[in-house]
Amino acid sequence: MANSSNFRDAMREVKGNSLVGPNVIPKALPFLGGGLALTALGVYGGLGVLESNPQLFMTSFWVALIGNFILFFVVRGIAEKANNSLALPLLAVYSLISGYTLSGIIAVALGTEGVGIQGVGIAALGCGVTFIAARSIGSNLSDEDGMALTQTIQLGLIALVVVLVGQLLFSVFGVYTPSWLEIAISGVGVVLFAGVSVVDFYILPRTYKDEQYLSAALSMYLTYVNLFIFILRLLIAINGRD
Repeated sequence: MANSSNFRDAMREVKGNSLVGPNVIPKALPFLGGGLALTALGVYGGLGVLESNPQLFMTSFWVALIGNFILFFVVRGIAEKANNSLALPLLAVYSLISGYTLSGIIAVALGTEGVGIQGVGIAALGCGVTFIAARSIGSNLSDEDGMALTQTIQLGLIALVVVLVGQLLFSVFGVYTPSWLEIAISGVGVVLFAGVSVVDFYILPRTYKDEQYLSAALSMYLTYVNLFIFILRLLIAINGRD
């Protein structure tokens, strides 16, 4: 799920619905894989710019972050109309830019003793294992269990967003999160987005028609990117603590 607003909308649409897109997830998976591959390419490019010209990277990072936020809503609106010929190249650009913005946290991970490239690999592997488990669990949830899990995850995500916004505001004023609290926040984020990955396999076939497979791919993409980020944050917090 992209954000808490999307989550609430999906809940309203899915409640009491049978499958409207029984094949939407299988059709979305190749595009999810392609998007993640392009993200890796964007990370590689971002790390190259960061190494060669850190000042340029910081400026371009903020431009990319704002542009990516806007592009997300553009891609989502087009994909939900099943205008796949237009949505696909935009989704590719979105994935590349997302990778560029991820290169910052990956650079921190690579520079943190005890994390490094193996930590990045662990985060990626963790996403893969979660995907396999989530597909099995989420595809077989009953309506009662699916809605209960969805509501629980929704409340957790709202709380997480509030905490992250507060964390950002405090950092602006030079008040940084203690390592133990960062570990707790990151751990909760990992658990929540693992839960979202399960919910995706329950909600998406009840929300999107088969021809809206790019919308499903975008939703799953965001889930696994966020899961990857929180696993990395957790590893950095654990290994970088005082």
